[in-house]
Amino acid sequence: MAWAMSRVLGQGHRVLMAAAATSAATTTTTTTAAAAAAAKRGRPAGILKVVPVSPALGEFLGVPEVSRTEAIKKVWAYIKQNNLQNPSNKKQIICDAKLKTIFSGKDQVGFLEVAKLMSQHFTKSS
Repeated sequence: MAWAMSRVLGQGHRVLMAAAATSAATTTTTTTAAAAAAAKRGRPAGILKVVPVSPALGEFLGVPEVSRTEAIKKVWAYIKQNNLQNPSNKKQIICDAKLKTIFSGKDQVGFLEVAKLMSQHFTKSS
C-alpha cells in the first residue's frame, strides 16, 4: 500500500509516513511511561484512597478504614449474597437489619441511592 501511495504522492510521502510512524511510537512510549510512573508512586487518590469510616460502616465491613470503591463492592456483594434485590423491581433493595444500620434505617433503597447514603459514612479529609 505504501508503494501505491508513493507512486501517487511521490517520494516525499515515504518521509512523511516514516515521521508519522516514529511519532506514534513515541506517543505510545510516553503514555506507557506516565502510567508506570503513576503506578510507581503507589499512593492512590480520590475514591481509591483508604480513609476511616463511621463505626456503623466499620462494623458492617469489619474494618475501620477502606476505600470508597471497596466499600461499595462489599455492600453490593452482601446484597447479592443475601438476595436482597426486589424480584419484581430490580432497582429496589430490600434492607435487612444489617443494611438498615448503614442506610439510615430505611426499609427499601433504590440502587442509585446506595452511594449517596454511604457517603455520610466516610470522613471528610482536609
